[in-house]
Amino acid sequence: MQAADVLQAARDRGVMIATAESCTGGLIAGALTEVPGSSEAFDRGFVTYSNGAKQQMLGVTSDTLTEFGAVSEEVAAQMAAGALRNSDAGIAVSVTGIAGPGGSEHKPEGRVCFGIAQAYGTHTETVEFGAIGRHRVRAATVEHALQLLLDALRG
Repeated sequence: MQAADVLQAARDRGVMIATAESCTGGLIAGALTEVPGSSEAFDRGFVTYSNGAKQQMLGVTSDTLTEFGAVSEEVAAQMAAGALRNSDAGIAVSVTGIAGPGGSEHKPEGRVCFGIAQAYGTHTETVEFGAIGRHRVRAATVEHALQLLLDALRG
């Protein structure tokens, strides 16, 4: 189970995990806390679906939201950094995307931006899952976020 591997890797590194989620609405935190004993390695999760929540809870700036939009690596970076800053975690993952249905030419359905923040910096990436349906985009996002955490913790 991937979530169990992530939690074990965090225990091995002696760090706690925080999540900052938009399009997944807490599913990453849910996957991690589904594992017995997760409280040893999971600190907290932020579900920041609205732009206001991203600003209030994570410190995402209005300038960043205006210039790049909520679905951007810039916002994902600020979300991850804010989750790290506002928690007792040593690593944080963030996701913001368009699960669908819908999207636009510039921000298509299935686009998800990810952020991983640690004390030494933040890494971001964008994945185009495509118009595979809301449930599948969200599930793929959880899987990818857990893999990013695992890679960062083992890296």
